[in-house]
Amino acid sequence: MTSPDSNTASTHSPRVVLVGAPGSGKTTVGRLLAKRWQVGFRDTDHDIEHGAGRSVSDIFIERGEAHFRSLERAAVAAALDQHRGVLALGAGAVLSDDTRHLLRRHRVVHMDVGLAAAMKRLDMNRSRPLLVGNVRGRWQELAAERRPLYTEVATLTVQTDGQPAQQVAAAVEAALEEESGHDG
Repeated sequence: MTSPDSNTASTHSPRVVLVGAPGSGKTTVGRLLAKRWQVGFRDTDHDIEHGAGRSVSDIFIERGEAHFRSLERAAVAAALDQHRGVLALGAGAVLSDDTRHLLRRHRVVHMDVGLAAAMKRLDMNRSRPLLVGNVRGRWQELAAERRPLYTEVATLTVQTDGQPAQQVAAAVEAALEEESGHDG
């Protein structure tokens, strides 16, 4: 778990940062939270696509994962510095030591999801380059590899399985309010 001062984000920080496996609901729940709080929503994968002028999948195909991860580190650092609303990170952003270090100063929610729920959500989105081929098997590998990293950076974890996005957003909001009420 992170240090006790990890959730003492400055007023120049995102209100909350969402991390989690593909299909955990980061973007959907992030947009709902931003609307509830009347703040902006930002997704670092979208930032990368906008900056590169091509999709994440195309970046992986044309330039490789190492190049994408370099773009991702820069996009996350910029968003953490500039964005004041709700920020969703790409599922692999936590692989970077630099990114995990930066996240220690922010309120980070791990959107935890199980295989069955993720598969239902991912069935609608085929544009995930690291899940090509055996989607189910590959997702399990990635989730097992990354779950400890999500836990490391998270100030709290919210389970998203079997819940509609509105209910998950309400749970995140309630957990953040409870956490804030327990700060010194």
